[in-house]
Amino acid sequence: MLRKINQDNNILTWFEIAVTDTARAKKFYETILDIEMSTRVFPETNEELTFFPYDPNIKQAVSGRVTGVLSKSANSVPSDQGTFVYINASPTIQTVIDKVEKAGGKVLVPKTAAPFGLFAIILDSEGNRIGLHSEQ
Repeated sequence: MLRKINQDNNILTWFEIAVTDTARAKKFYETILDIEMSTRVFPETNEELTFFPYDPNIKQAVSGRVTGVLSKSANSVPSDQGTFVYINASPTIQTVIDKVEKAGGKVLVPKTAAPFGLFAIILDSEGNRIGLHSEQ
């Protein structure tokens, strides 16, 4: 039986963006998105994870909550060729785009209208190709 996807759940539940410099990448995303992120080091796996904000009280399987991390490890290599994720740039995408270059990134595709809202594509401070999306 196929599982129905609706507004209460999503296929995507977690993402990891590879970084080589945790502090630089954390500052980049905090700056462009006006958020606070927290970093945890896991000595047993020699991994640093910097978490995008989320509400731990929301049950993922019910809500469809999507969150992720910046990941620094021996197996994480930034790339502009790999998996492509879009980050929520609400409420207005231009506000986020205007901060990208000042924060050490590059705008690859400027704000573009699409049937599903507005999008842009950036290169982050680590060399990852990242999409931005908002309704406005």
